[in-house]
Amino acid sequence: MLKLPDSRAAFPDSFSPARLSGAIGISRVICILGVVYVHAWTGLDGGQLAQADASAQGIFRWVLMELLGRSAVPLLGMISGWLVAGTAWSRPYGTFMRGKARTILLPMLLWNMLAMLIISGGGALGLLASPVPQSVWDGFNQLFSLLTPNETNVQMAFLRDLFICMALAPLLVRMRSRWLWAIMALASAWAISGWINPLLLRPSILIFFVAGILARRQRFEVRAAGMPMAHAALLFGVCAFAKVLVSALAAPLGAAHPQMMAALDLVLRFSAALMFWRIAWWLAGSSKGAALLKIEPYAFLIFCSHLILIWLAGPAIGLLTGPLGSPAYPAFLLLQPALAAAVGVVIGKALMAASPPAAEILSGGRLKAGQGKTPVQGRWITSGIGFGRGQAANSS
Repeated sequence: MLKLPDSRAAFPDSFSPARLSGAIGISRVICILGVVYVHAWTGLDGGQLAQADASAQGIFRWVLMELLGRSAVPLLGMISGWLVAGTAWSRPYGTFMRGKARTILLPMLLWNMLAMLIISGGGALGLLASPVPQSVWDGFNQLFSLLTPNETNVQMAFLRDLFICMALAPLLVRMRSRWLWAIMALASAWAISGWINPLLLRPSILIFFVAGILARRQRFEVRAAGMPMAHAALLFGVCAFAKVLVSALAAPLGAAHPQMMAALDLVLRFSAALMFWRIAWWLAGSSKGAALLKIEPYAFLIFCSHLILIWLAGPAIGLLTGPLGSPAYPAFLLLQPALAAAVGVVIGKALMAASPPAAEILSGGRLKAGQGKTPVQGRWITSGIGFGRGQAANSS
């Protein structure tokens, strides 16, 4: 009979489930706050932004966007794979997918509808300089992210591809590790090639999702947590320096060889996932992580709502700070994740007070009356981006 590594096996006694649960919660928060930099308000259109990219503020924005923004996404995908490796074994497929439709697909559709209503509606009324669907098909495509990401709520393509990965998860967790490595290799070749196929808008999400499954099998989260911080920082620093060097000094080369840049991005993002995990593990073992853990139940809602908030509040705050290139703009840029988190928490609290069922739906089940939401207790890994519903950290 085929025997597979059991991802549900108990953790070593020396590896605290409470700290693991805290590290997962903290990882979600710091990664989602990093994603805000990718979508940060600049006040410039595409042509103006391209001209400003070579300025000091443009380079500063690029560093935040690439090294703290886009590099944060892989760890979210790995956490999703890690979590599902412990839950997809035992549930009937229909039950499993109904749960994922409720906690991933439904919130994605509702937030996309809100984004289209608020942002595209504002554009249609001339209140916002935002994209407006040009046809019924365009609007349908924007809502479901069938062929392209939603133009007004672009981060939701992550949930779209994650849902597809979840649909494959019961099969993936039963595969031998060598087949998972082969899938990662094929997905990497797909991502590097630049081949566009609507099956996955971002094949890198599958890469890191599968990597999370493999990490659980090999207990890599334990080994990575035990790595000296300096080693993780050095590895990330070397990869980041290579990315900055190639991008800054060899831009024409990057344009001529996008496959080389894509391969470098993958290496950088693996090193970033390791670095962010190591930081989260350190924070989970100290009092410094307590504030982030208080935000964790709202992390999914912050992820879904932040771009709508940027579209609405960015221009208003920009009247005070000015756009990219203005003296006060760097301070606004740095604060945008904190502002998105603060407003997201307020929205979550308001929803819980006004309509707990609405709060539960829009948060993907993360905000729920009576639900345990404190990862440091070590009993439950709360659901969120990692985006598998919580499971006892030490379950077997």
